[in-house]
Order: sequence, then C-alpha cells, then structure tokens
Amino acid sequence: MSFFSKIPISLRRRKHRRITEIAPDEVMIDSRNLPEFDTTQFEGRLEKPISKFTLYSVGGIFSLVAFVFIVQAWNLQIVKGEEYKERSERNMLRPVPVFAGRGIIADRNGRLLAWNAPKIENEDSDIKSIMSQSSSTAPKLANEDTVATREYATSTGLSHVLGYVQYPSKDKNGFYYQNDFMGIAGAEKYFDSHLQGVNGSRLVEVDARGDIVSENIMRPPQQGSSVNLSIDSKVQSALYRNIESIARQVGFAGGAGIIMDVQTGELLALTSYPEYSSQVMSDRSDTAAVKALLNNIDLPFLNRAVDGLYTPGSIVKPFVALAALTEDVIDASTNIVTVGSISIPNPYDSTKSTVFRDWKNHGTVNIRQALAVSSDVYFYTIGGGYKDQKGLGIVRIDKYLKMFGLGELMPDSFAQGKAGTIPTPEWKKKTFNEDWYLGNTYHTSIGQYGFQITPIQMVRAIAAIANNGSLLVPSITKDQGPVVERFIEEISSGDFQVIREGMRLGAVEGTGKALNVPYVTVATKTGTAELGVSKDHVNSWVTGFWPYENPKYAFVVMLEKGSVHNLIGAAAVMRQQLDWMNLNTPEYFKP
Repeated sequence: MSFFSKIPISLRRRKHRRITEIAPDEVMIDSRNLPEFDTTQFEGRLEKPISKFTLYSVGGIFSLVAFVFIVQAWNLQIVKGEEYKERSERNMLRPVPVFAGRGIIADRNGRLLAWNAPKIENEDSDIKSIMSQSSSTAPKLANEDTVATREYATSTGLSHVLGYVQYPSKDKNGFYYQNDFMGIAGAEKYFDSHLQGVNGSRLVEVDARGDIVSENIMRPPQQGSSVNLSIDSKVQSALYRNIESIARQVGFAGGAGIIMDVQTGELLALTSYPEYSSQVMSDRSDTAAVKALLNNIDLPFLNRAVDGLYTPGSIVKPFVALAALTEDVIDASTNIVTVGSISIPNPYDSTKSTVFRDWKNHGTVNIRQALAVSSDVYFYTIGGGYKDQKGLGIVRIDKYLKMFGLGELMPDSFAQGKAGTIPTPEWKKKTFNEDWYLGNTYHTSIGQYGFQITPIQMVRAIAAIANNGSLLVPSITKDQGPVVERFIEEISSGDFQVIREGMRLGAVEGTGKALNVPYVTVATKTGTAELGVSKDHVNSWVTGFWPYENPKYAFVVMLEKGSVHNLIGAAAVMRQQLDWMNLNTPEYFKP
C-alpha cells in the first residue's frame, strides 16, 4: 500500500483542490515579445471572469424592460384595445364638408345678378332653370371638395347693391376653419343668412398613403334660398352710365342716383359712382386690381347713395315751404318782393350790415313761383323773418325737416345709411362753441351752413310729398309691401298739393326745365350747394317725382364736388335717364 493510499479520502480531496497546475508559458514570459502584443485584441492580458453582480444586474435590467413591454402591451391591447381600435378606424375615415350652393340673386325681372359657377353666359336666363342645377355636388374621388365660384353680372352700377363674398377658408393642413361663404357688403351681407345654405358632409376612406379608397355622402347639402331684388338692373346700369358720363365730362368727383316707388318704398335703382368690382373683390385672385381698388382716392367702396353725407342746398326748400304753410307763416297766395338780396345788422359790428344774396333778382314771387325759380331771398324771409314778415325760426325748421327724416337715422333696412346733420343752436355750440345768429337760420333755410344729408334720405322725403305724407322705409326686396315709418298728419293734403304744384312749375318754366319732357309729366326741384369757404366747388342735385298727376316714382341724382362754373349738372343726368327709359323701359311711364 502506497503512502497516498493511507491518506483519508477527504483529506486527499481537500488537498487536491488546493493544487493548481501552472503551465510553463504562464510562468516564463519572454519580455522580448511584449512590445509585439496586439493590445487592441487584449493580447498580453490575463483573462478575468465576469462577476456575478454584473450578470445579475444586466439580467435584472432586461427583465424590467421586458416587464414594461408586457404591461404596455396589456394596456394597449386589453385595457384600451377597443378605444384604440375605434380611433384607428376613425383615422382611416376623414369627414369632408360638402358645400351648399349659395342662393341666387336676381333683379325684379328675374335677370341673374349673382349666381354660382358654372357661369351662365346669358344673363337674361330664366332663374328657375339655374336654380334647378345643383352647384354643390362634390366631384367623386376628389382629394378636396370644390367651393362653387360666385359669379356676378357684368353690368355696371350694381356692385354697391350686390356687394361681394369671402369664400370658405382652410388652414395649411387642409382643414376648413370657416365652412361658409360670408357676405361682406351689399345684398350679399344683408341677406347673408337667407342666401347661405346648410353644408352637407361626406365620409372619405383613405389608405396609409392618404389616397381615397371610397367615399359616401353622410348628409346632403341644402341649397341657399334665392332673393329677388326690387332693382331693375337695366334701369340701374343706365343711371350709373349717365352719372359717370356727366361726371367725367365736367369734372365731378362722384355721384349717386336713386329711383323709388312712392307707394311701396321699393327701390327701382340705387347706384353710386365710382364703384368697385364685385367679381374682383370676391375672387381676390388679381391682387394688383384689389390693391388698386383699396388705394383709390376716389373712394369706390363708399356707397354715396346711402352713406355719403352732402350739403343739400335748395332741394330742402319744399320742406321749409311746407313748414311755413302749416305754421301759417305764409299762405299759398302770399307774395314777397325779392330784390336780389337782403341786409341785416352785422352781429359783430352794429355799424355795418351783413348782406345775404340771391342767385338772381326774381322780383315778386309767391310760394309756387319761389319753388320754381328757387328764390333764396324768399326762403331767407320765411325761414328767419325779415322786416314785417315773420319767419319760422330754427326750432320749427329743425322740427319739420326731421319730420321728413332729414338728418335722422332711418329704421333698420338695407339702405339705412348715416344720420347726417341739421344745424341748430345746440349743434353750433357743441361744434364751434359759438352762439347762433339770424344769418345761420337764413343759411339753414336754403340747405347750407353745416347741413348734411344722404341721397336716400332725400328720395324718401320727396316720396312723402308725392304720396301725401307717408314716410316710407326704402326696400330692396321685390313685393315686400310698404313699410311706413310714420304718417305725417301735421300737414294737410292741400298744403302738399301746393308744393307739388310748385315743383311741377319748376319743370315747366323754372330751374328744372331740362326735365319738361313730352312723354311723362315730371315735378322737380334742383339744388346747387356751395362747398367750403372759397365756394369754388358745388354739389349738384336734382330731385322730384313722376307722373305729376298720379305720382309713382320719386328720384334723386347727386353729383359730388364739381366746379362752381359748371353749367351742366344733375338735371342733365336725369334728362338722359328719362330719355333712355322712354326708349327702353317705357312701362315705368304708363299711368
């Protein structure tokens, strides 16, 4: 038995574990080869096993990440699975608006004034045939729904009545933040809620690349309602061209013209010169044209017929005459001797006189003749009084002028416009901080001083004279029926008749002789309002009604800021208009 065999097995095992065999190359290292080791490949290093801590740490991290993924997968698929499923389906289905066609605008005879593309070449087309066409059906498989283009009649003189629109707008991502047309001015704005339809919607299915796979109409659009205006577009365009022609010929800055039914208040024509283009302002594609309109010093966006405030001059004399008759300041037979001027003591220097001149010495005249020849001295006298003749005084002048709506804001309507000003002592004190003098009353009596009105105020005031006292609210809608703001009970029918006779005399032998035409009897009153301190510019006015025997239509034409030396003015415009209507629309002159 050997020596090792006698050692207990347990000791041999323990001793065997302590013995570690070392190879000779691990003991003897040749230092000459050391520099040739590739250290980037870990040559020359002793290998060391990875520690258990590192292994456990890495394993723990991987286990944690796996746990998080499992929890999130559970949350996405089990807890919120249905919600995300629905969201995913919605992402594939995109709601797209189907734009409703905007309502048609036509004139009183059915001529189209505003409609939706495709453009109708024949403007006289029957409105029913246009309304039967759907202008809101979206093209199939289109990436975006088309918005119908708003088209306007090419006739001149209609822009301020029609206005223009702003199209539905979308952001850079293609989503519409404004889904409706928006009327900006004119009838497009006034009747906006009526013209707007109700947009429909369609559901578009798209694939991952955004291409349309299928689409379905979910809610069909409802066409907007149409509007028939009271305007006769042919009459209105002719009136605009006549205003434009005279204004350019003699150098007026602008103008306006109105014709109104004296029984219903319906506006047959309402035009303002110069005007903008409804088509250009709606399309906004020609930026140069839009910019030119916006920067035009002639103010094409000002609706002079409704919002323009102008010194009226002598066209207020019929209302001062009515006040004088009603207040018994004069009667129809009262004669006043005029000698071309009157003089009163100067309020600033009693040793001097202030002279108020007439445009002509008219001699002895009564109320009818004074209206016909437009005598300033006559109206100075009955307005403010002179010598033995008492006058109305500014308080009563103001009362009667406002009775006819002059200088007053009319009830809400398409042609409401601005209020204007009738000079009064209170107005002067507030504006200039000065006292009121008799000369101010004289000037107010003939429509001067700080007097400002709109053409639409004048035409309805004249209509009230023509219809015996009904102050109508002007209407732009056909067959709406009359809206009477008030009936002027204070003035008798006999006094109204005296004024009508004076206005008829004005057309026969007075300042309005240009309107003494053979085909219709016209009653008229002209006016020339001096402007500024130098009085080198004037507003030219003419107003009146026809036929004299049974009035149907009142009219007013105003030419703005022309030379005081002009011999051609508003009366020439109205004469051209009457001649045109006699040839082209004689139905308006029938009894």
